Amino acid sequence: MLVTLITSKTRLKLLIKFFAYATNKGYLRGLAEEFHESTNAIRKELNQLTDAGYLTRAQQDNKVIYQANSKHPLFNSLQRLIRDYLGMDELIDNIFEKSGDIEQISLIGDYAKGIDSGILEVCILGDDLDRGYLSLLAGKSSEILQKSVKLYFEEQPASEHQIILFKNK
Repeated sequence: MLVTLITSKTRLKLLIKFFAYATNKGYLRGLAEEFHESTNAIRKELNQLTDAGYLTRAQQDNKVIYQANSKHPLFNSLQRLIRDYLGMDELIDNIFEKSGDIEQISLIGDYAKGIDSGILEVCILGDDLDRGYLSLLAGKSSEILQKSVKLYFEEQPASEHQIILFKNK
């Protein structure tokens, strides 16, 4: 598992946050609150990932905003690694085949917090979603990924951890 390769739980959470969906952004205090970590732990990892070129940093109002550096030579490899770790590529590809008009797909729950609990929770928002097909797909994905896949079709509370995997612009 990726947890044995990346031993810092904070770093793993940040990599999942920024590489699961490349347009995800965050700032120090917001990430500290989201991950229930100290600002010092988040700052240390953000600085190391930025110094290595994996993240970009930009000033926006009074905040320093971090985002995955899509121009980094290893960006695609890292994104593929994170998505493989989450088991999301295959699930997302299958969702788009016959599922309806999707507005957003988000990873929520333990995996959004960086915890490998074996329960993959996905929130799918959109119009005219084929919930029966999606539930069948979740069952098949559970067997393939050897993880429990739970789907939600309603907006999660604002306090819920969430990593956006797809958003229709």
